[in-house]
Amino acid sequence: MSGVFGVLLAAGAASRFGGGSKLLAPFRGRPLIEHALLALREAPVDGAVAVVGEGSGEVRRLCGRYGVRVVENPRWREGQSTSVLAGLAALGPEARAAVILLGDQPLVGAGAVARLIGAFERGARIAVATYGGKPRNPALFAREVWPLLESELEGDEGARSMLRRHPELVRRVPCDGVGDPADVDTREDLRRLEERAAG
Repeated sequence: MSGVFGVLLAAGAASRFGGGSKLLAPFRGRPLIEHALLALREAPVDGAVAVVGEGSGEVRRLCGRYGVRVVENPRWREGQSTSVLAGLAALGPEARAAVILLGDQPLVGAGAVARLIGAFERGARIAVATYGGKPRNPALFAREVWPLLESELEGDEGARSMLRRHPELVRRVPCDGVGDPADVDTREDLRRLEERAAG
């Protein structure tokens, strides 16, 4: 038992996707979000929650199939930060840390999550995956820094600004070769990812 839990963010409006549910769009023969659920199932986490907004019946069903508990975020329209906080609030006292993943990053993979957990077990309070030296997702936050997230997160930026303000807390964890942080905002993004996967 690592004491680390996954928090999958799946409540966005997907306004740039152009209609339909982005997280249910097919990618490599599965709904987009299912790739993130697979990564969580294969990662060394003790459990996971998925934070959803409204109109997410099929997303809820998929989460249930993978044993991921669904958490409602009634404030999802206020931005990603509210989903992060809703996910953390849903974790029990046994959670020593949380890894935050995005439902629209299908190629992150379990290996990146495992590397962050390894960094936590070696003393990291905040561990952020890097690719080509650049910080991206996922990110792990030890429980002792959750109050910092609660006091500083706002809007749709997630934790980026908080991480910039507290570089002394952040350990960068190279994840090249075990994950890819490409995210899907538009249908064109999804098409390009499919072409890359086929190549």
